Amino acid sequence: MSHASPTVTAVRGPHEATGFFRTYLYATDHKMIARQYLLLGLIMAVVGGYLSYAMRWQLAWPDTEVPGFGFVGPETYNVLVTNHGTIMVFFVAMPILLGSFGNFLIPLMIGARDMAFPRLNALSFWLLALGSAVVLVSFLVPGGAASAGWTGYPPLSAKAEYTGVDWGLTLWLLAHAIEFAAFLLGGVNFLTTIVTMRAPGLGFGRLPLIIWQQATAAILFLLSVGPLIAGAIMLLMDRIVGTGFFLPERGGEPLLWQHLFWFFGHPEVYVVLLPALGAVLEIFPVFSRKPIFGYTLVVWATIVAGALSFIVWAHHMFVSGMDPRLAMPFSITTILISVPFALAVFAMIASLYRGSIAFELPMLWALAFLAMFTTGGLTGIFLGSAPSDIYLNGTYFVVAHFHYTLISAVIFGGYAGIYYWFPKMFGRMLGTRLGQLHFWSTLVSFNVVFFPLHWIGIAGMVRRIANPLQYDMIAPHQWINVVSTVALFGLVASQLVFFVNFFVSQLRGRPAPANPWEATTLEWTTPSPPPHGNWGEALPVVGRGPYEYSVPGATRDWLPQRTGAAAAEARP
Repeated sequence: MSHASPTVTAVRGPHEATGFFRTYLYATDHKMIARQYLLLGLIMAVVGGYLSYAMRWQLAWPDTEVPGFGFVGPETYNVLVTNHGTIMVFFVAMPILLGSFGNFLIPLMIGARDMAFPRLNALSFWLLALGSAVVLVSFLVPGGAASAGWTGYPPLSAKAEYTGVDWGLTLWLLAHAIEFAAFLLGGVNFLTTIVTMRAPGLGFGRLPLIIWQQATAAILFLLSVGPLIAGAIMLLMDRIVGTGFFLPERGGEPLLWQHLFWFFGHPEVYVVLLPALGAVLEIFPVFSRKPIFGYTLVVWATIVAGALSFIVWAHHMFVSGMDPRLAMPFSITTILISVPFALAVFAMIASLYRGSIAFELPMLWALAFLAMFTTGGLTGIFLGSAPSDIYLNGTYFVVAHFHYTLISAVIFGGYAGIYYWFPKMFGRMLGTRLGQLHFWSTLVSFNVVFFPLHWIGIAGMVRRIANPLQYDMIAPHQWINVVSTVALFGLVASQLVFFVNFFVSQLRGRPAPANPWEATTLEWTTPSPPPHGNWGEALPVVGRGPYEYSVPGATRDWLPQRTGAAAAEARP
């Protein structure tokens, strides 16, 4: 590889917006929009987390009326289940991992001043904010919020009398439509920016891996969401107009919705997972002082995993009544899709081998992601095989599995990225002691909450039941629900530590140097936080690989050299 230092070309930069409303509310700067996405995702995480808290309380003590909490009836429990899943996947994971990370990093990492369409970028955020508001308003309408499950299976969702004559499910569908429009616009913006606005010398073979992951996630979303939008329109017509697309008594087919939903739903898993995986892949080279192992291999694994994600959706439907002859090909493709992710995991482990590992906070979260994601991947093999999935489908084994894969990506991958890029985004360092407390309490409580759910799922506890004590086969294992719920209190409390650290550090945190981690990608060549236009009146010209200078002992001559006291000051 060439060891040429990046240079800059002088060009006139855009004028910076002034005034409170232009700076914070009507911003078109990608960095401010990234902060808006992050704040929105954290606010919705509080809502979604409270719903999970109420669900687990109900499962642990279903026959006990506790002042301040009370007994949650089956109808209310269905509302909790439906909106917890909806909010955490669509209004927490996607705003943080795609909206915030993508908006903040793509221009900075490719040497661009902003996104290709800044005003469209702002529109994307405010559409998502509107969709989030619609979800919250649905709790206030007569009849309550949606209660047909986060997957919205008809005929339960298609006939108002099954879920109450209410506006809750209609608003739920409307919120999804608005959110999908927001991320469709955002995906177009991401891809256009990556393809057309890279710095001179920054070819596709030199892009940081998270840019590949963000681009792949955007393509997956753009290609998969169309059928679900069509299905949502048909479902709305069944509810409002009286059509029968999904109602058997009118000639419809409920199974059609499952195909439309999961054709989108399984690629959506990778829409959320890939940006988190990309963040971890950026962190490992920095804190192991080695280039990522198998850069090209990981890029191709990402592309192959994205392609395979479109032909595995029916493994969610092995017990749905579809033609059983389809079980074999979908089982095969499901097992095949584990191969590219196994290669990514191997690349991460190989990158650690004989590295000079620094256990800074971002690295701790990245290592936890590797452990949790590998655990979830192993349990996924059982669900990808039709014979074992027929028994486990719909049980709490599935709940445990996707919390170790998808939710571990959101929690551990998301926090890894937040701790890593917080200095660049806000110009301050997060507190180390509170960060350590946050990490270890989250890691321990997360495992105590979700790992025992594998056992109770194998014992036969199915999802979406409000009172496990009504089932004789589950009652002997009720202690698992109690342990999981008590541990959830610790998981929620540990997130309060993060919120304190997050907001206090923005006000009183130690000022961050331009490159506190001595990282090697392009965003760290800007001040912390980057100014409007990112590089002022200059743009970078790149002549190196993305991880070339993380080789142990290599001279990072394009960064300010720090020795002695200066090096100590630069460390967080």
